[in-house]
Amino acid sequence: MLVSDYNYDLPDERIAKFPPKERGSTRLLVLNRQTGAIQDSFYRNLDDFLNPGDVLILNDTRVMQSRLFCTLPDGRKRELVVLEKHGDEPQRVMYRGKLHDGDILSIDKHQITISKILGNGIAEVESEAPLAELAEKYGTVPLPPYLHRDATEDDKKRYQTIWAKNMGSAAAPTASLNMTEDLLNRLQQKGIIIKYITLHVGLGTFLPMRTDNVEDHHMHSEWFHIPEDTLKVIKNHDKRIVAVGTTVARTLEYYAKTGKTEGEDDIFIYPGFKFQLVDALLTNYHAPKSTVLMLASAFAGWDHLKNAYDHAIAEKYNFLSYGDSVLIC
Repeated sequence: MLVSDYNYDLPDERIAKFPPKERGSTRLLVLNRQTGAIQDSFYRNLDDFLNPGDVLILNDTRVMQSRLFCTLPDGRKRELVVLEKHGDEPQRVMYRGKLHDGDILSIDKHQITISKILGNGIAEVESEAPLAELAEKYGTVPLPPYLHRDATEDDKKRYQTIWAKNMGSAAAPTASLNMTEDLLNRLQQKGIIIKYITLHVGLGTFLPMRTDNVEDHHMHSEWFHIPEDTLKVIKNHDKRIVAVGTTVARTLEYYAKTGKTEGEDDIFIYPGFKFQLVDALLTNYHAPKSTVLMLASAFAGWDHLKNAYDHAIAEKYNFLSYGDSVLIC
């Protein structure tokens, strides 16, 4: 199976460069994964496509202000993105610009030392103050690189879900960015069960697929936790489980595969994968040849998904993190 088979032409004007003026005002394409049938709607109408007793599962991770602008001793600027850290593992960052082992970067009066360059723009670092603290004090929102702009005050609020709680992500669970209190209330009033998991979005989101052979790609692990109350509902459900975002889908399917409710999740889902828990998936439009596009393809079937993407481009839907969404059911 080749990565290049999962490609499509994404015009630059279809990439959402900023969040919509009003949260929840984006569009929603509903795709029947059995027949390939397509229906155009709006995100705010999600409740029209769910049934009483369906279980909607959300990711309650909180995005760190993990983008740090630092300075080398000669005055050259370097950008770091602080990545998730668990337990005693070394602290890692993504970086832009040339760096070497032993380089010392400064931010205000604090120093960050590059202890080891790992390749692919990743380095292990050391610092006297915890990087998470430096990120909260000096960092900015880690917007996706393809936006080609610095974060604004608006991004601090909009690149975060309204229920974000558990700090630790280097990127947002973007399928949830357009969820509003009004929509959540309407879903609950309809009898839809809402539960949460935590998966801290990290390195795997940023790394490109550097091999054209799908099976040769290795997913970086990300920390997850499934609370007991969510687990009870999953075990006893007799209606659909609706995963909001690929982060939730991966977490649920990793649990189904391993029985683990907490730890490091490195599952790579691509076409041919047999889903055991997820019955419907609410997700964004994903970049060509990406791991998240592969997951959506595994769930919908590439032919159905590609047709839906072609339709969305023709109908001028907006793509990627701040864009419109697809409900695959």
